[in-house]
Amino acid sequence: MAKLTATPLSALVDEPVHIRVTGLTPFQVVCLQASLKDEKGNLFASQAYYKANEVGEVDLERDPSLGGDYRGVHPMGLLWSLKPEKLLSRLAKRDVMNSPYQVHIELRSPYFPVKGIAISPLMDSLTLERWYVAPGVTRILVKEGRLRGALFLPPGEGPFPGVIDLFGSTGGLLEFRASLLASHGFAAFALAYWGYDDLPSHLEKIDLEYFEEGIEFLLKHPKVLGPGVGVVSVCKGAEIGLSMAVNLKRIKATVLINGPNFVSSDPHVYHGQVNRPVPCNIEFVTTNALGLAEFYRTFEETADKDSKYCFPIEKAEGHFLFVVGEDDKNLNSKVHAHQATAQLIKSGKKNWTLLSYPGAGHLIEPPYSPLCSASRIPFVIPSISWGGEVTSHAAAQEHSWKEIQKFLKNHLIPDTSSQL
Repeated sequence: MAKLTATPLSALVDEPVHIRVTGLTPFQVVCLQASLKDEKGNLFASQAYYKANEVGEVDLERDPSLGGDYRGVHPMGLLWSLKPEKLLSRLAKRDVMNSPYQVHIELRSPYFPVKGIAISPLMDSLTLERWYVAPGVTRILVKEGRLRGALFLPPGEGPFPGVIDLFGSTGGLLEFRASLLASHGFAAFALAYWGYDDLPSHLEKIDLEYFEEGIEFLLKHPKVLGPGVGVVSVCKGAEIGLSMAVNLKRIKATVLINGPNFVSSDPHVYHGQVNRPVPCNIEFVTTNALGLAEFYRTFEETADKDSKYCFPIEKAEGHFLFVVGEDDKNLNSKVHAHQATAQLIKSGKKNWTLLSYPGAGHLIEPPYSPLCSASRIPFVIPSISWGGEVTSHAAAQEHSWKEIQKFLKNHLIPDTSSQL
């Protein structure tokens, strides 16, 4: 009798699971299917075909998928290849504290997905719990002065290295990365800056004093290790993260995931000084075969060619980790990162690391997250292509997440580098 097992059944979303099947006939071909529903009820699903070995066993850590949503040996392929039934949906957990994603895994005989052909009977099934927060992590809703966000603290007295977490043009308050960072020992402050609570409903300017207040708030907390903080940022958030590193004090480590090295839109303001947006070439926006907008060429004639438009990154005192998806269709992230590192090299700086991933798209997220290759965002009329090839993107997420944590610990915890 066929038996499906997974170890562990309950884990953080960035932790691997060992999936096995036993009790099959020798060399039997089976179909493994995964599915989950997000908080809005949107269905995400995947499947892969496997052939048992001579003793009737399938082990996803050893055996290749023969077809389906991915091919080859990929122990976590069923999770990172999940695709939305409703196109243009992004899997982004909102309530990170109170409920996990329930991922249902089913074992069946293969069948053709054609009308009139019955789905083969269920052979076995199980449910995985995928959590965004570890036991003991606490969440503090922040509404102090102008600041709006959520602070996540690991269990224990600390002090813990402090990190400010910034997302981009989706707006609102996204907490899933900060909650995971806290699960790995960081005091992580998910900082909203528009489209949330009483913050501006749309961006008109980037007030760097607001983010400076965020740094001061974080460092004042008794469980946060000083004297500086880290920043983890993506897209528009990475533009702000770089601007913070250049203009503000006490930023020791900045992670920039697929962001521009210039002001792309909305002026940056700091103590009366205004850094205005770079001119763009709207005529270079393209639409792909699926009708999705690709914006990565819009600065081809300005910032991509001339460093005079770029942030003076050489003035920053902290360290940088650039994370680049080379198939990013929203920003020319590879060019932007190479420009920034060239500026640092020219100034004799060695305070940077570049991770560049062929086949990875714009939205590089924690490991085993499904690729979101296209979605809608507020105030942009067409749907946006983010790029990415499923398998390559998954590999980039798994590798970069480990490197991000290592980088932050190296530069925020005294003497960590000597202990690695």
